[in-house]
Amino acid sequence: MNFHTRKWVKPEDLNPNGTLFGGTLLRWIDEEAVIYAIVQLGNPNVVTKFISEINFVSSARKGDIIELGITATEFGRTSITLTCQVRNKITRKSILTIEKLVFVNLDGYGNPTPHGKTEITYART
Repeated sequence: MNFHTRKWVKPEDLNPNGTLFGGTLLRWIDEEAVIYAIVQLGNPNVVTKFISEINFVSSARKGDIIELGITATEFGRTSITLTCQVRNKITRKSILTIEKLVFVNLDGYGNPTPHGKTEITYART
């Protein structure tokens, strides 16, 4: 799994316990995952369909740098399935895992549409 996105945990990201608020982390994951799906499917019209069980393994605290890792695991006719792992950049300690995030490819009218992809592609710069 490649870890490309990094986030710095700031005071505004904390819950009353002084740890990273779960909702903030989930927003970051959803944003990163949909960007990954858009790039893989080559279409900006992609929506979140399903997120499986979310396993919060450990906490992140103010000042921690975390990294989000996302990989495609399956290509459906109109969907892409991803897996996600979040870890502490310095200690490599796991913070969260999500086994399955499903995104659906849409046409200009908001209907599921085939994407024709079967494997991960990487943009060449």
